[in-house]
Amino acid sequence: MICLSKNKVDEYVNMFAQGANLPIYDYDEPYPSKGPLVIRSMGKRKLIHDCWDNKRTFFYMDSGYIGNYKSKSNPYGWKLWHRIVKDDVQHNEIINRSDDRWKRLNYPIEKRKQGRHILLVTPSEKPCKFYNIDRNLWVEQTISLIKKHTDRPIVVRDKAPRQQRITKTIFDDLKDCHALVTYQSIAAVESVLYGVPAFTAAPTAADPVCDKDLSLIENPTLQDEDKIYKWACHLAYGQFHNDELKNGTAYRILLGTV
Repeated sequence: MICLSKNKVDEYVNMFAQGANLPIYDYDEPYPSKGPLVIRSMGKRKLIHDCWDNKRTFFYMDSGYIGNYKSKSNPYGWKLWHRIVKDDVQHNEIINRSDDRWKRLNYPIEKRKQGRHILLVTPSEKPCKFYNIDRNLWVEQTISLIKKHTDRPIVVRDKAPRQQRITKTIFDDLKDCHALVTYQSIAAVESVLYGVPAFTAAPTAADPVCDKDLSLIENPTLQDEDKIYKWACHLAYGQFHNDELKNGTAYRILLGTV
């Protein structure tokens, strides 16, 4: 693997590279033309699309799905968990995994809840550029489509700076929520685990356990609890703690040696 680190100071890529004893290159310097790349952030969309076009293997890093909010294991809400995906930007299927990593997360899977409002989580700039959409137009069209199928109130949640998201979490807005609608946010994962049905537009990690068709907004699919558990176990094998980046565990799991 060839680890690409912006200005060679991307702390998370560098943790992974050092734990796996891999070379680090800046995006702007010459790096080997062959071999898998480690890329972090949707901001590198041109390089990711180039890998897809040329069938070059890459490993994509970004925020983890679970564990970066304040909790007993993360009392300050630090960014401790990072997903790493082979040849994609999301884990959007279910692969049978052991539940050992999921159990270590000590994260609840809530029963299906009933609520009143629709929560619309809007996309930020990077995914809009990645998927070439106009954010304001998507929000306008999505609200219009939701209103065709329900008269429930719609609460809009825009992506705020991380410190604000820790102070007013997604779970505050999921209280008394009937369903969440988003473009491709991790909020869909959080919603399903919280017991609120989710609808997504672009590929997301929640795709195996959520809906795409907003005509179902009043009666979302009742997801099988065993399926949700298998999905959660798979996601737990796709994200890694800072310590696992540093000590090589992430690298060994990605290579299938653990």
